Amino acid sequence: MRRLSSTVVVVVGDGAADVVAGLDGLHNVRAIPRREQRVAEVMEVAARSAATYVVHDADPLGEVAAAWAGFFDGTAPVGTLEVAIEAAIGELRAERLVLPDYYLVLEPDSMTETWRHWWLGVMAGAAPVRVVPVRPSAAAVTEELGHLSAGRWWPGDIEAWLRGLPRVVPDRAGLPGGGVALSG
Repeated sequence: MRRLSSTVVVVVGDGAADVVAGLDGLHNVRAIPRREQRVAEVMEVAARSAATYVVHDADPLGEVAAAWAGFFDGTAPVGTLEVAIEAAIGELRAERLVLPDYYLVLEPDSMTETWRHWWLGVMAGAAPVRVVPVRPSAAAVTEELGHLSAGRWWPGDIEAWLRGLPRVVPDRAGLPGGGVALSG
């Protein structure tokens, strides 16, 4: 899996695009609001950057996250999660998608329960210091950039981790034992 030379930070949650746009012009920060671009297009721009931090709102696992939440909320058609997982694996293998160094999650307390479990359970369980709750403002994100700490990277076998997501139950996600409670 490819990693970029810059520290890549994805801002997620309500208002993420506005927060990222508010970072434009900061020293050593390349802010890339997604707008109408595909995630892979944002990744291309990020890969060309020489800035210390590349901050954007194009979550490379966004479709997987939405499908996982829909799977457990009962709102997604059967098979949606598996299709999203395989598509993400294909894009990661082809290096069109790159996992970020950090996710800054805007106001997780205001998210639905399932989405909160995704960010603070599934994702934080995979790499605890790489998922950081933050207030929804450019100033709060700017401050957090200076306090990001090193820690375990994403799972070594990202494909197996992704394929195991259908068995990660929301209220068990991130707990010892991986939260896997469904047979598969």
